[in-house]
Amino acid sequence: MGLILLVPVVYLVVALGAIQGQALGVETGARQLARTIAGSPDAATADARAERVLAAISEEYGLDRGDVTVDVACGGAATTCPEAGATLSVTVRTSVTLPLVPALLGLDRLARVPVEATAVQKVSRFWGTTP
Repeated sequence: MGLILLVPVVYLVVALGAIQGQALGVETGARQLARTIAGSPDAATADARAERVLAAISEEYGLDRGDVTVDVACGGAATTCPEAGATLSVTVRTSVTLPLVPALLGLDRLARVPVEATAVQKVSRFWGTTP
């Protein structure tokens, strides 16, 4: 009887551990990307820095870069995104495949848990000026 109860409990622990690891990764990614973009002096620098940050976060937390999507939006009356003084919102999304689910008949694509995190940061008032 103990073995029958132990197997599902162990699977639940492993699955929740995988989901929590990915959740920490997207949370860190959203926060660091928002800070990086908001503190950059211009769009070209922001893009280059954001790519390096996303690559580092993906490697650190084991995120699959093909499954990660990043959305950047500005709130308020911003005409361009980002612009000086605007409120920047960065959302990072991915999905976690549950462990031990076979690829048979596409079950691995169905047994996925979506994970999402959003971070908000005020853009530097020096945005668009040369350092």
